[in-house]
Amino acid sequence: MSRDDREVVDEFSSLEFVSFLGQGGFGSVTLMRDSKSRLHAEKSSPVYYINNLEKEHRIMLRYRNHPRIVQTTSPSLHIDINLQRCCIYMEFASKGTIHNMISSFHGRPMPEVMVGRAALMILQGLEALHSNGYVHCDLKPANVLIFPSKNFGQPWDLKLGDFGLSKEPCSDPRSLSGGTKQYMPPEAVGTNGVVMIGPAVDVWSLGCVVLEMFGGRPQKMGDIYAWRLPKLVSPVASDFLKRCMELHPSLRATTADLLKHPFVAPERVMRSVIPPRPDQMLRYCPPALRCPPPAIRNNVPRKMTMATRPGDLIGC
Repeated sequence: MSRDDREVVDEFSSLEFVSFLGQGGFGSVTLMRDSKSRLHAEKSSPVYYINNLEKEHRIMLRYRNHPRIVQTTSPSLHIDINLQRCCIYMEFASKGTIHNMISSFHGRPMPEVMVGRAALMILQGLEALHSNGYVHCDLKPANVLIFPSKNFGQPWDLKLGDFGLSKEPCSDPRSLSGGTKQYMPPEAVGTNGVVMIGPAVDVWSLGCVVLEMFGGRPQKMGDIYAWRLPKLVSPVASDFLKRCMELHPSLRATTADLLKHPFVAPERVMRSVIPPRPDQMLRYCPPALRCPPPAIRNNVPRKMTMATRPGDLIGC
């Protein structure tokens, strides 16, 4: 065993329990502190879920140092001495998740610039996955983690986590199980007898996450869930949502397309949020989102097979 390997074993064998963070479908997450007072999120599962944890750890290693992917803090998966449980260690998201952020608004919509900022960061993570043949397959607010921003004047950064259900480049889509139904498109829940797993699945899920940030809630309709298009969003946001939630996956926008959309334009959503002086308050208020340019309006399909008016249902 090399010196580096011994240091890793010693570091993670002497972890101190700090608090319980949450419970998921495959196990639990706890906050642990190592001998150097560094915090780690420990995700542990019964050993029969080892394949899911191995995949999650493998993907995090593949995207080591990517700013929009949660990072592992250990080079290997760990199995307890009784061979009953296995675990991986990740960086701790001290600001919680998008689910926590949505809950803090108590059903009220989040500010549109804030939603656009979150959508941009999620898209950056998805584009990194999709461009290399990966599909997240379980994108939802609880799987988007919030970290303190490393950029001066910015409030937070987002990273994608929980890759236990993700599709890897060489995996057989037929061997994959679907994610959380509320956030899955019709083609991924087998409503027509065929399950289709591809990048378009994540784009639909992104639309659901954006709708939820705007105060939307899913409505169960048979085997699928429908989302109501918010009434108080700008034309730019409405167009973005329509492109995410086109019913036919081949007509749905790609992450590369959406990164060019004005709803997530960096000059709009990434402007500094340093608290202003009192005499700057009026100038500090962000301008309202304007109607999309003609190029955006003209590219909206004439025959939409989904909701086109605020208040309509999407996905049925």
